[in-house]
Amino acid sequence: MIRHPLPSATRGVIQGLDVLIAALVVVAVVQAPSGVGWPVLLVAGAFGALYVWGRLVVRVHERSVDTPRGRWWPDVAWIAALLVAWAALLWLSPAALWLAFPLMLLQMHALGPHRGVVAVVLTAVLAVADGLLVQADVGEPWTGFVLGPVLGAAVAVGVVSGIEAFVRESQTRQRTVDELTQVRQHLAQAERERAVTDERARLARDIHDTLAQSLSAIELLLRAADDAVGTDDDKARALIEQARAAARDSLAEARRVVEDLTPGDLERTTLVAALRRVAERAATTDDDTDDDTDDGRRRPLAVSVRTSGTPRPLPVPLETALLRIAQSALANVTEHAGAAHARMTVTYDDDTVTLDVVDDGTGFDAARLGDDRARGRGFGIPAIRSRVHELGGTLALETSPGSGTAVAVTLPTRGPEDAP
Repeated sequence: MIRHPLPSATRGVIQGLDVLIAALVVVAVVQAPSGVGWPVLLVAGAFGALYVWGRLVVRVHERSVDTPRGRWWPDVAWIAALLVAWAALLWLSPAALWLAFPLMLLQMHALGPHRGVVAVVLTAVLAVADGLLVQADVGEPWTGFVLGPVLGAAVAVGVVSGIEAFVRESQTRQRTVDELTQVRQHLAQAERERAVTDERARLARDIHDTLAQSLSAIELLLRAADDAVGTDDDKARALIEQARAAARDSLAEARRVVEDLTPGDLERTTLVAALRRVAERAATTDDDTDDDTDDGRRRPLAVSVRTSGTPRPLPVPLETALLRIAQSALANVTEHAGAAHARMTVTYDDDTVTLDVVDDGTGFDAARLGDDRARGRGFGIPAIRSRVHELGGTLALETSPGSGTAVAVTLPTRGPEDAP
């Protein structure tokens, strides 16, 4: 919990008490009856020394209203010593009666709302007794000697209690403001970290779905061109030209990924046409490679695109996600599946759109996805799952070793605000 210094208003009241008590002590000495000069000076000096000692030891000016007060030492001892010295000064000089009110204020602040009230009552009783027994003449009305100290005591208790209540409320509000500020700082830090994490995840997905696939295709084309050099130079040059075109597309796509722009395949065209373009690139890449797979090269791949339902435009984020998912799924097919055929189907329903990617490759054990991810592989399915989760959709994966793979992604086409 944050501690706040004593507010300037309360500090000013205490410093004002210092000045007032000093001035009233001087008045008590000056207006003392003749014949008691030295005793009054000694008692006034003792009172002043006690007051200064207590202000240095108890340090009332540094105390907060919510700290424990009224301990027997030094709080109660100081106030009791001041009260005895004041009673002695009052016995010698009736003008010392004016010190009663600032003493009451000091007692309330030094001893707190419980023992402070006791000290104030005792001070009022001494003041009334002095007024009635010493200062009042025979036949003089006694009401002033009683009401003055009593009203002074009531005002002292009320004023100090009110000031402390105001200070306590101000400190409570300040603590609330401090806590809200800390919470806001924590939320801002968490939001920054979440934004950084989301941006890293976006870049990782987009790089996997676009650049990694393009670089893999370029590597495959250059390998085929290397095999054709010296035997079929025309084919080698054509393959190199395809690799250069793929590199240019990859560079443009990299800029789009960095700037978070709409994929180039979706510009001025439909989702189905963009999927067909992606399918043609995947099929062309593998059709131009050597059919021999004994050395680990991929088999030629034929990719088809189908639709079900009535195609319709979708929100750009939705079409972008579906295209990226299709690219990621085809990257997995060309990289790992060893498939001869792959089929993408887009199904348009009233409130959802579904993308199915099915291949006749070797399949895999879905339970080993975590192990592959730990070895730095197997990023495709987690990236697809992350995209689907962000859009509130569902992902279904069916595969087993030797039986191909089917990936089905269903995304809602309506947001909550569009629901009837």
